Amino acid sequence: MSGTGRTDDGRGRLGSMLSGLAVAVGCVLFLGGFAWAAVEYRPYTVPTESMTPTVNAGDRVLAQRVDGSEVRRGDVVVFTDPAWGEMPMVKRVVGIGGDKVACCEKDGRLTVNGIPVEEPYLQTADPASANDFTAEVPKGQLFLLGDDRRVSLDSRVHLEDGGQGSVPRTAVTARVDAVAWPLGSMIGRPQAFAALPGGVSSAGPLKLQLGAVIGGMVLILAGAVYGPVAARSKRNKQRKAPAGVH
Repeated sequence: MSGTGRTDDGRGRLGSMLSGLAVAVGCVLFLGGFAWAAVEYRPYTVPTESMTPTVNAGDRVLAQRVDGSEVRRGDVVVFTDPAWGEMPMVKRVVGIGGDKVACCEKDGRLTVNGIPVEEPYLQTADPASANDFTAEVPKGQLFLLGDDRRVSLDSRVHLEDGGQGSVPRTAVTARVDAVAWPLGSMIGRPQAFAALPGGVSSAGPLKLQLGAVIGGMVLILAGAVYGPVAARSKRNKQRKAPAGVH
């Protein structure tokens, strides 16, 4: 019966190796996911209610570091422009260089280059703007609006400024991908802008990074739990084994 003992020992050694491997791989995924996210993303606190209901005042958001040249229509961006104040602000891009942005058409919708845009992210079902406006966005600029158009101080307020209320792409520092606290929700790309030239931007790597962190946690816990469970199982088998069997 000594062969059975050797088999059990072999299985025990294999189990220990797999347990250690799971913990090691889990640590790599867990720490790697965090490190990757720290490089790609920055946390911001939203200062005003202008982007409700997408994000609320006081929400902590995760924004991917991007160059302004990567921004597309529909993106929620973090930017700083002296004409708007010295603090970082969060707004939605509705027009890019060369676009003619206007409001409102007969159904109360915003139009971009004459094409009506459905905006399901708006706070109310009212017209997309209480005041009609038209703006032509200069090359290299972005036209920005809040999602709560009743209270948002956005490009409409700056229509008399140079650039008709737009801001330079270089003013953008990041693109918001998720609300980290308190909602914990992802912010998608509005498909209403997908049919326009240039389409919408690709999703950031945040989901992949979260998957790595969660997967790492699972592997670490599984590997850590295996040892005590395997040891208890071995003791139970030994207690149940007939006397004289080793």
